[in-house]
Amino acid sequence: MDYSIKELMYWNDKIEKIAKDFGLNFYEQEFEIVSYEEMLSYEAYIGMPSRYPHWSFGKAYERTKTLYRYNLTGLPYEMVINSNPCLAYLMKENTLLLQILTMAHIYAHNDFFKNNRLFKEGTNADYTIDMFKRHANLIREYIKDPSIGYDEVERVIDAAHALKLQVKRTIYNGKDEETQDSKYKLPEEDLLLFIIKYSDIEDYKKTIVEMIREEALYFIPQIETKIMNEGWASFWHYKILKELDLPQGLYLEFIKRHNDVVAPHLGGLNPYYVGYKIFEDLERRYGIKKIFEVRDVDRDSSFIRRYLTLELCQEMNLFEYVKRDSEYIIKEVSDDEGWKEIRDTLSNNCGMGLVPYIQVTDVERDRTLILEHIYDGRELLLEYAEATLKHLVELWGHPVILKTQFGGKEYRIYCDEKKSIKRGV
Repeated sequence: MDYSIKELMYWNDKIEKIAKDFGLNFYEQEFEIVSYEEMLSYEAYIGMPSRYPHWSFGKAYERTKTLYRYNLTGLPYEMVINSNPCLAYLMKENTLLLQILTMAHIYAHNDFFKNNRLFKEGTNADYTIDMFKRHANLIREYIKDPSIGYDEVERVIDAAHALKLQVKRTIYNGKDEETQDSKYKLPEEDLLLFIIKYSDIEDYKKTIVEMIREEALYFIPQIETKIMNEGWASFWHYKILKELDLPQGLYLEFIKRHNDVVAPHLGGLNPYYVGYKIFEDLERRYGIKKIFEVRDVDRDSSFIRRYLTLELCQEMNLFEYVKRDSEYIIKEVSDDEGWKEIRDTLSNNCGMGLVPYIQVTDVERDRTLILEHIYDGRELLLEYAEATLKHLVELWGHPVILKTQFGGKEYRIYCDEKKSIKRGV
């Protein structure tokens, strides 16, 4: 580290003032400087300073560590948590300029967390850290309990992880509707909530499912706004650093680093790039007030559907490709006809649009659970669907039937209590 903490504090004070002058409105910001080994750990645990033990986090740590060791991936320059105060980690191996750019980037993320409606109405930043610590402590208590133990806890967490995104798709305000004990609330898209309310598994298992659900609801606004959030942070770090009166050496590195962040990915989609270009275009066409309005109310799907234009599609050279047999072919390009299909495909396949929409539609007398896949033209991956049903049986305790479509025909997958699979039309 070729700079001092005092230097970082100096630049932080300047960044914070400029950000406020631009109209950004954020929680109190706290930074922690960590080594790359610590950043690996935080990345594996999704940035949380305390989280429950589970093999999947260790697997993520070892995978990232191996890729980083062989120079097959980089580490994030920063990691920021939607909490109040907002906690962010800076990797001490970063250059001074990279720390400056990263701090500006973080203040914009902080502003987005505080003001976007999905975060305002769907999360409680005041209690984020406490929530994860409480969950970690409770899981450790269950593991130490001789009547439960690690294997049982792991089995429940595995099953809940497989279903963790099968929860509410609308903004969650923490107030679930009450239903009569003798009746089911149907149809129900929140599979984890249905298990908590109506399954007959042990109470400690329901508590674990409830914790996984609570954490999933915390992360969903981030899943739903990845392009907007990164685009917003990139847009503002650029504006802030342009106002910092950087020394020439730092300024040249700033331009290079910024261009690296918002560079297009060949054959893929860089959310920083797409979000940055849309916000830049909105400011040019409508003014600064408009982008704050968009920040407040949109999510990625609406952001792209409303504001990704023909001109932007052409500038970013967007195209859609599909797999036919063993080859990928280009389906649409950004011309006068194809750009709308590209826009709509991108809008439908971001955020929770990538997660199959499954509902509980009935419970039979023998407690067999009936699920329906809301088919939108995209078929389920059969291998994953069957594996997920086995996890659902683990939590429900009774057979499960999933109705879906393959080849234009209704298709049923049945999983019994022994987790044996039967399938057919």
